[in-house]
Amino acid sequence: MTGLQQGTVDTFRGQFHGSVYEPADDGYNEARQIWNAMIDRKPALIARCHSAEDVVAAVNFGRDQSLRISVKGGGHNIAGNAVCDDGLMIDLSQMKEIEIDADKQRAYVGPGCTLADFDAAAQQHGLATPLGINSTTGVAGLTLGGGFGWLSRKYGMTVDNLISVDTVTADGQQIHASATDHPDLFWGTRGGGGNFGIVTQFEFQLHPVGPELLSGLIVFPFDQAASVVPQFARFTETMPEDLNVWLVIRHAPPLPFLPESVHGTPIVALAICYAGDPETGEQLIAPLRSFGTAHGEHIGVQPFVDWQQAFDPLLTEGARNYWKSHNFASLTDDVIGVALEYGGKLPSPHCEIFIACLGGAAGRVAQDAMAYSSRDANYVMNVHGRWETPEEDDHCRKWARAFFDDASPYASSGAYINFLSSDETDRVEFAYGQAYQRLVEIKQKYDPDNLFRVNQNINPH
Repeated sequence: MTGLQQGTVDTFRGQFHGSVYEPADDGYNEARQIWNAMIDRKPALIARCHSAEDVVAAVNFGRDQSLRISVKGGGHNIAGNAVCDDGLMIDLSQMKEIEIDADKQRAYVGPGCTLADFDAAAQQHGLATPLGINSTTGVAGLTLGGGFGWLSRKYGMTVDNLISVDTVTADGQQIHASATDHPDLFWGTRGGGGNFGIVTQFEFQLHPVGPELLSGLIVFPFDQAASVVPQFARFTETMPEDLNVWLVIRHAPPLPFLPESVHGTPIVALAICYAGDPETGEQLIAPLRSFGTAHGEHIGVQPFVDWQQAFDPLLTEGARNYWKSHNFASLTDDVIGVALEYGGKLPSPHCEIFIACLGGAAGRVAQDAMAYSSRDANYVMNVHGRWETPEEDDHCRKWARAFFDDASPYASSGAYINFLSSDETDRVEFAYGQAYQRLVEIKQKYDPDNLFRVNQNINPH
């Protein structure tokens, strides 16, 4: 074991209330597995926490033993920052406590919770907050990087709805941070990507949503994309904030509402969610059907929790993933041209290009209000490379990188931290833009020795 004496580990194990895994222990290999199968790292020790006190003990142990520390919430981060080689992996996945205060419209959420956990608890009261689109994603990582989803045009980014956090800092202190308590730490936490400590509880603002919403898909053949995509771009510039429409270019999955002959063929799909009266929503989305001649559609009123899980089958763990992304203020003809070119040469049946719409409430927050500062990003494009075998690595990564490079001249400022892959450390300062220097100062205050560096790192030096 790298740099650790067995007696030291045994002492820690005796003082720690959670589970401790060494490489020879049953459960170790399962505990170190994360969503992206391209990441295969082996920590010297895994500390699976059950409480904030466990987190304090693990942080103190890792710091005192000069270990590299990684932190796992949902283990969904594309860069694989949940797990490190030869260091200490602090595993929060069992800390799944959720408390909903329906009267105050507040949620108190543990760092091991997934979107599915959060949505299920909040929707029992007809409440929700903007989260992502894959229910197995961890709430903690999503939030710390900014967070957005179907409700973001109406209610803002996930961090716009964050009220407070309880955080364990590098010196092992437990700190409550909010707009009034340690406001500098709270400012940095909202988008700072876990650089300043380990959050053990999140407090969120909730909003009346659902429990049933108008949502679904319209699927067009890819040979109509040159017509569909520009119409999508113009439509989304003026749609009301209750409505969100995203665009996906990929090969058709075996959806039951599509003819079998369409399965596996290139398509362009519109994903629709309307957070208002369904009858009004039907009127608003009617023009989308005229964008082309659809293969089929599946749109109706369904539980919000079901729509939040609709894309789960396309995002299961165990595949090899490599992403590249850009922010765009608008979808110009040049941007659309690049998307159509690379959408026409997808290197794997699992690769896709998706364009998410933001703007609305997400764009009205002041650029300097928090660490997440990309308020001019009306669109986020994710070049989602996804495939099955190591033999495909080179081909699929080349496709994603070439697409990224060709789209770069048309991108706006900043980047979405949660979409940065492990080889994009050179983009961290660019991603934060004008917020970066203040983030460095906060890092110098709360983590001057850069204990929390297995992330999209803000270096205090």
